[in-house]
Amino acid sequence: MTLTIYVSVEASCYWILKLESTLIAPILSIFQFGCISNFIMDAKRGQNAIQQLLAAEQEARRIVNEARKAKLARLKQAKEEAEKEIAEFRAHMKLEFQRKVAESHGDSDAIVKRLEQETEAKIHHLKTQAASISNDVVQVLINHVITVKK
Repeated sequence: MTLTIYVSVEASCYWILKLESTLIAPILSIFQFGCISNFIMDAKRGQNAIQQLLAAEQEARRIVNEARKAKLARLKQAKEEAEKEIAEFRAHMKLEFQRKVAESHGDSDAIVKRLEQETEAKIHHLKTQAASISNDVVQVLINHVITVKK
């Protein structure tokens, strides 16, 4: 199995080694300890950076999920408040309608009673007038029937 290793040297040179897996240790010991330690440190930093990125990604997911849950909770609360306001408005409008119906019905009853009273008054007035002139009307009719015209 061949392994390719990229080694960074401080003098900005890059060494590319293709090694057999059994030869890695002896050849790596040829390099200066600083160069190998830089390579190992760079690898650790890279691994550390990857771990930080993964942790940041998980934290971002958690924050987004919490934000979604909070948004859904706010939407649910807003919907419940809106439904409550609508129910209150409906009840208010229903009471207002019933009050207006009662007023108009009450006015209707009052109008009917007033009209009945006026009608009774007119009937009573007509009866008294008829009673007062009925004798005169009968007399005029009798005179017309009895009188012969030439």
